[in-house]
Amino acid sequence: MPQSTPVRLFVASLPSTRLEFISRTLLIPAAILGVASLLLMAGGGDQWLADQLYRWQGNQWVLRDAWWTSHLLHKGGRNLSTFAALLVILGLVRTRFDARWRPLRKPLLYLLLAVALSTGVVSLLKSWTQMDCPWDLERYGGLRPFIGLLQARPISLGHAACFPAGHASAGYAWVALYFFMLQIRPQWRWPALAAALAVGAAFGIAQQLRGAHFLSHDLWSLAISWAVAALLSLWMFGPVTAPAPQAYTRLLNKGEAA
Repeated sequence: MPQSTPVRLFVASLPSTRLEFISRTLLIPAAILGVASLLLMAGGGDQWLADQLYRWQGNQWVLRDAWWTSHLLHKGGRNLSTFAALLVILGLVRTRFDARWRPLRKPLLYLLLAVALSTGVVSLLKSWTQMDCPWDLERYGGLRPFIGLLQARPISLGHAACFPAGHASAGYAWVALYFFMLQIRPQWRWPALAAALAVGAAFGIAQQLRGAHFLSHDLWSLAISWAVAALLSLWMFGPVTAPAPQAYTRLLNKGEAA
């Protein structure tokens, strides 16, 4: 049966080769990240924004221990991401026992791996980069001088682990939903991506208001999460050149009918 016009348009809008996939999903975002990093990290944008937030709170981090930033968005947000991961695991378990869910096994496995790898890479980099949080810096009432990403850190300053942003990655890791939806319900890929970006941004902004991170810390967490999700999708599924398999569509349609 020939493909309908909307399907042909959908297929034409997706990368058809690995090189095109890498160019569109990795190289272009990497260029944007490079420019943003120059503006924020080398150009002083990070400090300018943090200065405004710090001054707005009366030259102190009043919101550091506020209920909605510390408990609702920080602790609650972390628990929400963990709960979502548990739901994915339960879905994977169901694919072992329910034949109707079996077509979702690989997409669900991809989603779980992408989230775990993204947050894991961010945590690993935090232990290597040795950058302080704003609230630790002399400029914002702390005790330490600012040491840039590529500067040598004196041993006397002790350990630091604030770059990239760990908490924001708990939200941004779910940008993998974009590639997950490409496999099962392509028309949902943009709403899924928007939701993940919104959650990650909410987590990140809350931490910036607390003095825990600069904007570039969150930006790099997003970039790492997107890169991990894209590369894992390329490895597990290849460039997407066709709409979702009929098996996924039939399963989802049954769920909606129920």
